[in-house]
Order: sequence, then C-alpha cells, then structure tokens
Amino acid sequence: MAFLHLAYPDPMRPALIRDPRVVPVVGRDDHLPAVPVQCLTRAAVRARLLDPPSAWRPEFTGDGLRFGDREPRPAAVLLALVDRPQGLQVLLTQRTDHLRDHAGQISFAGGRSEATDADAVATALREAREEIGLDPAHAQVITTLPTYTTVTAYVVTPVVAIIDAAHELALDGHEVAEAFEVPLAFLMNPANHRRHAYQAGDVRREFLSMPWQATMSAETRDAEPPREYFIWGATAAMLRNFYRLLAA
Repeated sequence: MAFLHLAYPDPMRPALIRDPRVVPVVGRDDHLPAVPVQCLTRAAVRARLLDPPSAWRPEFTGDGLRFGDREPRPAAVLLALVDRPQGLQVLLTQRTDHLRDHAGQISFAGGRSEATDADAVATALREAREEIGLDPAHAQVITTLPTYTTVTAYVVTPVVAIIDAAHELALDGHEVAEAFEVPLAFLMNPANHRRHAYQAGDVRREFLSMPWQATMSAETRDAEPPREYFIWGATAAMLRNFYRLLAA
C-alpha cells in the first residue's frame, strides 16, 4: 500500500493518505509536447545529458515539507535506462509493504549514502546491487541530476545510467517486491502526467502521477486484468525533471 505524506494546517505534522489514487486529478499536461522519439535513443539521450542546455532548470526540487524533525540525509537513486531493441526502458522497483520509509511505493533502486561511499554514483550503484542484484559492470553511468529533497528528509541525487539488456537481476525480497520496466517514451510524454491536489486546512498540496498499464503476455491476457503501476510522488517528480531536461 502506497502512502502520501501531506500537511495538516501545521506543516510540521504531515498527514498520511493510504491510497494516492483517491486524491482527485485536477489536470493533465497534454498541452506540453512529448519528447520526440528520435531524441530518446541511447545516443541522443547520452548526448543531451553530457551537454545540457544552459537554460534548463528542474521543475521540482522537493516535496515542500519535512516529516517530523528529521535532519537532511544524503541519498542517491539509479535512474536506469535499459537499452532494449524496442527502445529505452526505465527500470523501476516496487518496495515491500513493511519498510519504514515509502513502503509499497514505486521507486528507483537506491537509498541513503554510507560513509564508505565515495560519492552519489557509488551510493546508487551499491544500492542497486544490494536491492536488485544489478552488477555495476552492466551500468554505464552518464551523469547526475539536481537533487530532490523528499518529505522524509532524504536529499536524493538521481544518477542516470544506461543498462545493458543482458543484465540479470536478483531482488532482495526484504526491500523489493518487484522490478519492472516502463518505456521511456511513455514517461517522457506529458499527456501521461496527471496532477493531483489535496487541501489540508489552508494548505494546498499537489503531486504528479504517471499511471502505467503493463502489457500482458498472450498467455495471461484473457485470464488477468491489465496490471497498473501507479508511479507518483518523488519518483514521478524526478522523472518530470528528466523530461524537462530532454525537452529543453
């Protein structure tokens, strides 16, 4: 079950919404252009990341409030782009329901920095290996993106890397319930971005979602309903920042 941290009138006491799907949709961003498919190839994405436009800025820098009195802590996530014949795919995970922070949510592989990590890249690669068994040898790190501060006081550095299609995963069942891939083209099309809003006293809180329905196999299509992955919160915000960079 996913949780959304929102504010009561006292911003030091965030409220919890147990299912962000019930928060009303107040808008869709289909007025914004999708990133052209020719700009979403491995070569094109790498070129843009290595030479970003000087005018580009992230749209979101954080959740806008902090849960309790936690001190900020550095963290990093791996924005992993899997190089598939059908196009780049974004590798995401669904966290298990019993974790203290962001239980049940869809997220990038990653976590808090350790004293032994040389930098954010080292944190992201270490966490990806621990959480999903991704061998760093299969990850070609390109760059890092501006940090994003979560409601749980993590100052997160997204690390963008291209992942070889030949990689294999081994999930840590304690932290990760599932790993899956979403087409980058879907996520880089704002027509698939929804804006949700919630009023808590005099304070209005908003968040993005990018619900994605997985393609079912021929064997299960008739027997099972399509699986929806509700991408939202910090993960959706960092993906939106990535969109702003590629679309700039």
